[in-house]
Formats: sequence, structure tokens, C-alpha cells
Amino acid sequence: MKKENQIDEEKLLCRDEMSGNVRKNPSSPPPRHSNKLMICLIIFLSLSYVFYTFKLISSSHHLCSSTPLSNTSSSSSSNSALTATNSSSTETELHHIVFGIAASARLWEERKEYIKLWWKPNQMRGVVWVDKPLENSPNDDGLPSIKISGETSRFPYSNRQGRRSAIRISRIVSETLQLGLKDVRWFVMGDDDTIFVADNLLRVLSKYDHRQFYYIGSLSESHLQNIYLSYGMAYGGGGFAISYPLAVALHRMQDRCIRHYPALYGSDERIQACMAELGVPLTKVLGFHQYDVHGNLFGLLAAHPVAPLVSLHHLDVVEPIFPNVSRVEALRHLFLPINLDSAGIMQQSICYESEKRWTVTVSWGFAVQIFRGVFSAREMEMPSRTFLNWYRKADYTAYTFNTRPVSRNPCQKPFLFYLSTARYDPVTGQSVTEYVPHRVGMPPCPWKMASPSQIESVVVFKKPDPAMWDRSPRRNCCRVTTGEKKGSMSIDVGVCRDGEAVEI
Repeated sequence: MKKENQIDEEKLLCRDEMSGNVRKNPSSPPPRHSNKLMICLIIFLSLSYVFYTFKLISSSHHLCSSTPLSNTSSSSSSNSALTATNSSSTETELHHIVFGIAASARLWEERKEYIKLWWKPNQMRGVVWVDKPLENSPNDDGLPSIKISGETSRFPYSNRQGRRSAIRISRIVSETLQLGLKDVRWFVMGDDDTIFVADNLLRVLSKYDHRQFYYIGSLSESHLQNIYLSYGMAYGGGGFAISYPLAVALHRMQDRCIRHYPALYGSDERIQACMAELGVPLTKVLGFHQYDVHGNLFGLLAAHPVAPLVSLHHLDVVEPIFPNVSRVEALRHLFLPINLDSAGIMQQSICYESEKRWTVTVSWGFAVQIFRGVFSAREMEMPSRTFLNWYRKADYTAYTFNTRPVSRNPCQKPFLFYLSTARYDPVTGQSVTEYVPHRVGMPPCPWKMASPSQIESVVVFKKPDPAMWDRSPRRNCCRVTTGEKKGSMSIDVGVCRDGEAVEI
């Protein structure tokens, strides 16, 4: 009986402790059952920890056993994405570029001769867009296909100095996109009097990601023209390139955009206005040439910037680039060296004939100049003003680059040698270009020094360098060597050697 009472009392004390109603007796020692309770709790928590840890390990093991299937699926998905990326990241080729060429039915018979010079029928794709059907002019196999532009009378045009055809031309990229051609990376816009150096165009576009928004071109040579129109605009005659996704974005909004700008003058202004609404700036590339000038292009071509020559424009406005031939014949002559070494065409080199103290500049594939005396490279790399501004009343301050005057000193006038022949020597692996003097009357010079008038030919040796523009921009160097025969000068042109500079 006493034992039962003791058990009942312990149960009661345990219940009171759990409820917080512990009877306090200051005179009695602390009960032992509180220690027992603490031990029970610790044991309970330990067992719970062991149980849940074991359960977690079991779950992890199950996941690990099912991982191979997930990895296989993920790996397959990743490989598919990688394959798609690789297929779109292959090198850009000419067939990835589609040309949209603005033409006039009235001028087509004359202008198509320019296109024939650079068009490669089996490698290029493009369309010539005309304003109306051509009369008695069957489609030529050596030219792009010809299509008639869509109706644009629904669009407002209020510029009194311009022509409504600007709206038609501004929509050429969109109309070319709508043809649904496959595997297109770039749309390139140009006029029917634009000459493209296709390989150099390809070199330029290959530097940019065609999957991004790009609007690539260049400005006018006339500061006033850029002020009146825009310094943020690619001039259409010099040509410009639009990446495929940007062309898609342009097509979606262009008709709405055109309506916003009835007062603009030209087509390229409207393109730039729409690019502004899309938030895409112009990526400027020096090799696109609008050539808003009059007169003789010699000064510009002989001091071409250190950039690949991509295009030439306004060839009906300026004089033929080679003397005593027609414009088309002159350009056909230029394509002789272009076909040998397109990367190096028009690239300037500067060197000296130390013994005679002459300054020599080579515009490869075009011309050689020999000056009496020593001129700095800084001066020689500036174009001489053989041309006039687009605005004839403007002076030399109205260009967007530095120029130098044509010297009035008879002793400082250059002796000019134009390209005569171009060939490739398979034995030496070099191109051999020969330049002959331009026969014009030279004024007498009182200087007591050797005259270049005795030079009958200049032969330039140069190894083709298709990777020239894969490196950082730098002019080639030239070295004057002894001519093979009397009255001739030989020049080696190529990559500058270690430590080489233009100095006498």
C-alpha cells in the first residue's frame, strides 16, 4: 500500500512539472525526477535527429539513382543548343549577304554597267528595285534580279527640294526582307552607281555579330551635308548594312515610322529616323565612301584611310579615276589589282629614296607619287585637295577630315604614276604591279637636285595579305630598291618589320 502511494505521488509530481505547477518546498532538496525528464528529452531529440538524417540520406540515394536519365536529357538539350549556336556562328560568307540596290528605270541602261563590274552571279544574292517596268531590257544573267518597288502614294511627303522616290528607296530593305530568302545575315543597301569591293565588305561585316542589332555605314565627306542632314546617318549611296534581326524590327514599324517624317529630304534620312525610334545608333566604318565631292578623286584615293576600301559612289559626278579612259573602263582597270589582293587595294605606304632625297608614296593598285624633297608622313597621309566640296562655294574648312593644299611651288609638285599592269608571280608568291608616268607638263624647278622626270616606270612587289584586317590597323611599309633596268624604280611593300618607321 505504501508502495502504491509512492507511485501515485511520483505521477502527480510529474504531471505538475509538465503543467508548470510545481509545488515548492524550500526546505526540501531538488527532486530527482526533473533530471530524468531532461534526459528523456535529450534522448527523444537525438532519436529524432537520427531518424530524419537516415530519411534524408535515403532520399538522396534515390535521387542519385535517377540522375543518369536527367543528365542524358539535359546533355541532349545542351548539345542541341550548342549545335544551333555553332551553325549560326560559322564564318559569314557572301551568300549570307543580300543586296538591295536602288535604281531608276530611266538610267538603268547606263548604270547597270557599274553593277556588272562587282557583281558575282554565282556567289551573291540581291535585287535591283526600280520605279517602273524597264523597256526592252531583258534580265541579264550577269546582274541581280529586277523587281518593281511597291506603291508609296499613301505616305505623305512635303519636302520641296526632294523627290517622293525617297520613300520608295527607304523601303527597299523591308521589301527585300519580305521576299523570304533563307539563311540571310545581312542586308546591304546601295545605289545603282555604287561600286562595292565585295571581299572587303565581307571582311567588315564578319567582325560583327549578325544576331545583334547593327546599322553600319559612314558619313558624307562634306561637313555641311552632315549638318543639313545628319551626323548620325549612314549615307545610302556609299552603302550601309543592316543585320537580319534589325531588318525584321525595322520592317515591323517602318510604315508607321515613315508617316512621322514627311518633311525629311532623302531615303537615308528616313532610315536613320526609324533607327532612332528603335534606339540603334550608327556604327561608323571608314571604308564606305559616299564621295559627296566634285572634280578629281585622286587626292582622296591616294591617301585612303587605314581601313579596307568597301565602296565608291557618285562615280557619274566625279572625273574617271584613271586618266584618258571612260568611267566604266577606269573602274574595270581598278578591278585588276582588286582581284589579286582586295585587302590591300588603295592602301597607302610612305617611304624615302635616301640618296636622291625623294619622298615616295604608294597607293597600292592605283598610283605612285614621287616628290622632290623630304615630306613627313603626317603630311603625306592627308589627302591633297584635288577635289571640290559638294557645295561648290564651300572652302576646305567644310570637309570632315584634314586636307592639304595642292602645292604651288613648282619643285614640290608630285610626279604621278598610274597603274598600268597587275599580275601574280607564282614563283615569288608576290603581286607585281607596274605604274607608268602621267604625261603632263611639269614646270621647271630651280632646285639643284635629281629630278624624278627620268623615271619611266615604277614596279611594286607585294605579297597578298588577306589577313591584313584581322590585325590592328597599321599602314604597310615600303622600301625603295634598285630598279632592274635604267629609268625604273622598284619598291617592296609589305608588313612593317620590327622597329621599322617612316623616317629618312
